[in-house]
Amino acid sequence: MNVVIAVPGILEFLDYTPEMNIAIFGTGTVGRTLASKVSEVGNSVYVGTRNVQKTLSSGKSNSDDPDSISAWLDIHPGISLVPFAEAAAKSEIVFLAVSGQAALPLLKDLDPKLLAGKILVDLTNPLDFSKGMPPTLSIVNDDSLGEQIQSLVPEARVVKTLNMVTSSLMVDPQELGPDHTMCLSGNDSEAKKVVTDMLKNWFGWSDVIDLGDIRQARGMEMYLPLWLRMWGALGTAKFNIKIVR
Repeated sequence: MNVVIAVPGILEFLDYTPEMNIAIFGTGTVGRTLASKVSEVGNSVYVGTRNVQKTLSSGKSNSDDPDSISAWLDIHPGISLVPFAEAAAKSEIVFLAVSGQAALPLLKDLDPKLLAGKILVDLTNPLDFSKGMPPTLSIVNDDSLGEQIQSLVPEARVVKTLNMVTSSLMVDPQELGPDHTMCLSGNDSEAKKVVTDMLKNWFGWSDVIDLGDIRQARGMEMYLPLWLRMWGALGTAKFNIKIVR
């Protein structure tokens, strides 16, 4: 059963867990982790890439190699690798799981009508590695990558979230224990409620805080310099915060 986001009653879709068509933009670790989980909970998943054949043949192309995209697709029959435009056209919700540097060029090349009215879940961070490690932020203080994405695709309903943790915790925060906090921001209140339900019911987040409109993505992205230094101090990326109030 496919659900169209604009139809009244979308907030009830998780009560009966219908199959949805979900697009994941990005074939890296974050994209694959999200795609695996979203498929596992019963959805049809379309992983978007710029060039399917190039993606299949790049890097470790041996289909027997567990790290290859071919091997990964073989063990996930509910996931299809397709061009970005096809993934967007076939899906009701799109997860933007590419690098921060790739996000705006990707969306500029995409017909904005393909995202009109759809929820675009933005996981990106504007990390600049040009000066080495740790990276700085290429967009900061009075702007954010989330805001630029919303401006670029004004008819999409952008919700910023999941940019504050490592990929495995995005879909399984309870790996660290039962109670963790995730934030989100965006201009569309209904879209934020839908994403909140997904975070809780699909991924296991117990506490989701709505920070407000898409301008609040500034703070979410500016958390990354602290997150990176915490990673260095702890020697692991598997940590998160819990807001006690």
